[in-house]
Amino acid sequence: MIDKVMHRWRTWLVVLAVAIIGIYYLTGRSSTESAVPPALAHPSVPVAAVPAKLGDLNQYITAIGTVTAYNTVTVKSRVDGELIKVNFTEGQIVKAGDLLAEIDPRPYQVELTQAEGTLAKDEATLENAKILLARDKELYQQKIIARQDLDNQQALVGQYAGSIESDKGVVDNAKLQLTYSRITAPITGRVGLRLVDAGNIIHATDATGLAVITQLQPIAVDFSIPEDDLPSLETAMKANPQLPVAAYDRDLKHKLADGALLTTDNQIDQSTGTIKLKAAFPNLDNSLFPNQFVNARLLVNTIPNAILIPAAGLQRSQQGSFVYVVKPDNTVEMRPVTVGATQGDVVAITKGLAAGDVVVTDGVDKLQQGSHVSVQTAAIPPGSAAP
Repeated sequence: MIDKVMHRWRTWLVVLAVAIIGIYYLTGRSSTESAVPPALAHPSVPVAAVPAKLGDLNQYITAIGTVTAYNTVTVKSRVDGELIKVNFTEGQIVKAGDLLAEIDPRPYQVELTQAEGTLAKDEATLENAKILLARDKELYQQKIIARQDLDNQQALVGQYAGSIESDKGVVDNAKLQLTYSRITAPITGRVGLRLVDAGNIIHATDATGLAVITQLQPIAVDFSIPEDDLPSLETAMKANPQLPVAAYDRDLKHKLADGALLTTDNQIDQSTGTIKLKAAFPNLDNSLFPNQFVNARLLVNTIPNAILIPAAGLQRSQQGSFVYVVKPDNTVEMRPVTVGATQGDVVAITKGLAAGDVVVTDGVDKLQQGSHVSVQTAAIPPGSAAP
């Protein structure tokens, strides 16, 4: 009997202990959960955001172009002879008229002396013929000589006069050949590599010249744009015939030079559907080099006082374009917007945003209306499309 009573008491004690432990566990867990901060119960989504900025959006037409020289001249000799002196160095900037090289002038000096001697001889002969003509006229008036003799002497005077004119031409030609023995720069530009060394015999008929001179200032950039951009280009050219053009490197990151649109071609290339354009650059610092590939950016329009945001912040759905705007309580709002224009990584918003509104640019894939966010990084505020 006593054993049964003790067994019941043990059973009740075990049940009571289990109940106390269960109540304590439930009470402690409940209090622990109630102590969790709301921020941990609903963790914030890390995002990057920037404020919308008020500024001008420049609209460009960008195309790959090639730098071309206005003038390129291969310097050649006009006469044959030994090249006795080279007066330029490779890569030198020369001006039009500068002496570049000299050919042995002695053969042409001899020819000039001979031509001048022949001229002097014929001039003396002419003077003698004129004296004889004057005497024959007197004799003819005295009826001492026949008319035929007078006419013959008159013809000799004319013949000698013609010889003198021919001699003068020979003298001028000899002087010209002597002048050609001094080779001068026909244009202002940069001299390339020397193609002939002093001491060589050169000829006017040689296929290669002494060097090549390329004009660097000013210089041009040729590029082509799609024919679909032609209407906007024509509209811009009516307002400003010399539209600004900037030349950038291959990566379109570093500006090399600023210039202006010079002209357009007179027809569209049917094989490519493009039209060629030419821009002029002063190139005072020689930043552009002939045959260099560049990116030409032609400014065709500027939208003033636009609300600008990075293109990464613009989202699209079936209902249209929208952005996530960070509110003061660190929640986001899906706000529909109207896009005015896009240039590169910058978007102009015409409706739905105001300057200073903070727009999410990264981490939007985890957001929805009312999501809590924490702005961890800030992207560079958007500016004009022009770098």
